[in-house]
This record gives sequence, structure tokens and C-alpha cells, in this order.
Amino acid sequence: MTRDYLGELVESWAEFDWPERQEWLNRHPQFITPIDGAAVHFVHLRADREDAPALLVMHGWPHTFAMQLAYADLLSDFHVVVPSLPGFAFSSTYAAGGMSEERLASTMHVLMTEVLGYDRYLTYGEDVTANVNDLIAARHPEAVQGILVTHAHFPTPAERERLVAPDAVAFFGALRSRQESMGGYAHMQGTRPDTLATGLNDSPAGLLAWLVEKFVEWSDTPSGDPRRVEQRLSRERLLTEAMIYWTTPSIGTSFRPYFDDMDADIPPVSVPASVHIQRHEHDYPESVAREFYRDLRTFERLEQGGHFAIAEVPGDMARRTRAFANELGLL
Repeated sequence: MTRDYLGELVESWAEFDWPERQEWLNRHPQFITPIDGAAVHFVHLRADREDAPALLVMHGWPHTFAMQLAYADLLSDFHVVVPSLPGFAFSSTYAAGGMSEERLASTMHVLMTEVLGYDRYLTYGEDVTANVNDLIAARHPEAVQGILVTHAHFPTPAERERLVAPDAVAFFGALRSRQESMGGYAHMQGTRPDTLATGLNDSPAGLLAWLVEKFVEWSDTPSGDPRRVEQRLSRERLLTEAMIYWTTPSIGTSFRPYFDDMDADIPPVSVPASVHIQRHEHDYPESVAREFYRDLRTFERLEQGGHFAIAEVPGDMARRTRAFANELGLL
């Protein structure tokens, strides 16, 4: 983030046509349902064909459901469900107890099966829902027809100590080094979330800087000028994210995945998997993917698209999703 770019964003936000953007959001049918003590908000885009495949699309941090809609809009031949995680945007936190990956996986599975009535579905998650995605597929192979992945499985810290494949040792060693110099945001969110949230909920400029910095840093954006993030994620989309966090206000509760215990032990996934490594983790070890996803149909490294791959290159990812569903005989 730079002072000049932040100034431009703040000025644009002051002039932002929020009513027009709300109209766009409301063209996506949205609902709220109670699950496990949380009021869970979700978008449900139904295909014309009743027997179309169902697809769960989960978001991570710092983005919301809204950043996933460009991708969802391209999949009119799927029943697409885009939830807000508990504590994000228009979903409440859990009324009691912490947030864990196991609990999130259970919530999302209940949404797809018990609330919406899908016996079988495809699943996709990223960032803080990457492990949730893996858990759903591992725990419910009878319901999950296939798993789409751009953030492939990360072993637990204890499991990483036992890795011997050279590509795996190199990747996780480099990751540990990067976290020491670039992980300040996660340390703050995991240790002083309410103090941080007080400042961000009091300052729209502070909130905007905190959010957009990560979109710049983690997306497939050339270095040197943060404005270039808008080649992938338009200013309108960035301001929509900021506005949702500001009006809810949910930045503090969005820190729960960092504060609560989120490291689940996940068994290998046996359902068909389509893995597309985004450029933010371009050197992710293929050996780990092949060990974890036991029915790996595709492993590739994306030429375009970073941490927010389905938001950055929605057309490319929609084509890959459709190809995977075709391979499974679902379209």
C-alpha cells in the first residue's frame, strides 16, 4: 500500500454509488438460515435444469461472498451456493463456542444437505476454507462428488517435520521464512483481534488499507505499483468488500479463524480432485498433493491468478470447473 493509492481509494469510496452496488448484489438471491447457533447467510443461484450439479463455493479472508460472485455468475449450468462464513458479512458468529475447521465443515455440509437438500455436491474452498474444503471431502465422501482446489492441502506443523521429499521440504521451509517477515497481520489478528478491530471499525481509511494491502500482496499483481491490483480486481469490487465489512461491521469477527484453534487433523481425500495451484503458491509440492488427494484427476500450476484465483480469473476457473464436472459425468 502507498499513501497516494490509499488516498485515491478513499476519495473513490466517498463517491461510491452504494445503492447501485446493492442493486447488483440483490440480483443474486440471498437467504439466512440457522445452523449450529449461527445465522448463516448464503447466495443460492439455481440452474434451469433440476438435476444440474450442485457446487459449494466458500471464501477466505479478507474477502467476502461478494468477491466470489463473478465466478458463480458464469456457472449457470450449476446450482451454485456461496455462503458467508459465520462472523463474516451478513452471517452471525456462533452463539457459543469457538470456530474450528471441523465446525465450519459441519456447518457447510449441513447447509448443502439438510437445508438445501442436495444429496451430492462439488466443493471449493480457499485460504481459511482450504482445510474446510479438504475436511468436507474427507469426512463426507458419500456426499461429495468431487473437490476443486486452488489452495492445496497444507500438512499440520507436526506433519511437516516428517516430510522428506525435496520439493516439500523446500516449499515449507521457504513458507516458514516468509511468515517471519510477512505474517504480522496474522499475529495481530490471532493475539489482539478486538484491539485491532476497534481501530479498523473506527477508521474507514484504516479498514480500507488493511483489506486492500492483502489483495495487492496476495493476488497475481506485478510489484511496484499497488494500483495494478485493479487489473485483476476492479476498484468497484475492492470498495464493495470494504463497504460490506464497514456496514456490518464484521472485521473483528472475521478474525476468529486466526484467534481460534483451526489446525485440524485431516485424513487423505479419496473423492476425485482437480488441483490448480495458484501463483501465490506457485511452487507448492506436487508430491504432497499426490499423497493427500488419492484420486487426483488434474494437477496443474496456473499461468494466471493468485491467492484469489476464482475472483481474479473467473472465466478460466469456470472453464476448469466445467471440465472437471464433465469428466465426472455431471454435465
